[in-house]
Amino acid sequence: MSTISVSVVVVSRGRRTALKRCLTGISQLANTLFEVIVVSDAEGLDAVAELAFSNDVKCVHCKVSNISVARNIGISHAMGDIVAFIDDDAVPETGWLYHLTSPFQSSDVVAAGGFVRGRNGISMQWTAQTISRTGETSPFQLETQNPVELQPVDGRSIKTEGTNMAFRREKLAELGGFDPSFKYFLDETDLNLRLTQAGLTTAIVPLAEVHHGYLANFQRNGARIPRDLKEIGASLSVFLRKHCPDSEFAATITKFKEGQRKRVLRHMVRGNVMPGDVGRLMRSFERGVDEGKSRSLGRLPPISCTSVRFQEFPSRFRSTIVLSGRVWKYRSIRRKAARLVSQGYIPSVFLFSPTALFHRVRYDDRGFWEQAGGLFGRSDRCQALFRLERFSKRLEAEVYRVAKQRLLLDKQRGSDLEDA
Repeated sequence: MSTISVSVVVVSRGRRTALKRCLTGISQLANTLFEVIVVSDAEGLDAVAELAFSNDVKCVHCKVSNISVARNIGISHAMGDIVAFIDDDAVPETGWLYHLTSPFQSSDVVAAGGFVRGRNGISMQWTAQTISRTGETSPFQLETQNPVELQPVDGRSIKTEGTNMAFRREKLAELGGFDPSFKYFLDETDLNLRLTQAGLTTAIVPLAEVHHGYLANFQRNGARIPRDLKEIGASLSVFLRKHCPDSEFAATITKFKEGQRKRVLRHMVRGNVMPGDVGRLMRSFERGVDEGKSRSLGRLPPISCTSVRFQEFPSRFRSTIVLSGRVWKYRSIRRKAARLVSQGYIPSVFLFSPTALFHRVRYDDRGFWEQAGGLFGRSDRCQALFRLERFSKRLEAEVYRVAKQRLLLDKQRGSDLEDA
């Protein structure tokens, strides 16, 4: 186990239930030296107070709705060698921090980013990408699950995702953290380009996984339908002013605006937005672009530390355990999983019905992972829609699929395999 100290920063606003779920997942991380910092509105801080381990969390109030400001507050209270970030609507796999911080054993690595799974807990929402000076992302394939140290390629920076990233605190503070001109959107991308400009190395860590819910906020509802595009337009404008050649500014704005328009129109065709909303949303985007042109682009001052000590979080991690069963045992298995959580175990529950239903993975608020689906259904898009499989063989395959991310069946950690 690494002895490197880590500060885990969670920024939250208006999501008390999600925040508590996220923190429950963090409390089960298999890492021995980390602290947890929550930067939130009053609602979020009240939610933290309801948790049994609330006294072990550094809580800081943030009045403004600005993700960059909130993250910088987190950095100022961080005392770890590394600062890791996760969104309040995400839950980390048990081995997340263990894997995400492993590349920092190399003195060359200043930043690291992991992979993100989407709402169904199976499909990847984000893997490995590069980013251009116009904000255009491009995915690339890694041939290994091991961390890979990367340098910019053909002028493109290595992208990290805001809900799953980590940085050396000293260098992050020296760079001024996140630019407050980015209230929402492209905040971490701007930092990625500044890391490139400073000639610093980023590692991509495939096994450092989080599950991201894309919950509602002031920009979108729970179905990811946009409510307002102003801050997206403003952040894009600021980003291009900082990084894009002047000759490409107008064309990039036009291209991005057309992409947003097509997105809104798709929602209209599906009946998610009214025809009149299309014009309203696009006008909000244009207002944002105009506002972004006048936002300050001054040098970011270094972030000083305002905390007095490293507040080590007593991880509740004891060992992982696997429970499995068929449809008629679902309730009893879930009850057993909840009991095991209270004893310090981190259960992974696999429930298979005699069907070809697609699989879904979720993190239960009580503190255990659950994968449910048909014994003959697929758990990955590349698999066949139907395949004959024995229960034991299917269980073995699904456990293996998440074993490294969740640290399952690792004898060193006292893990167990149990058929309920």
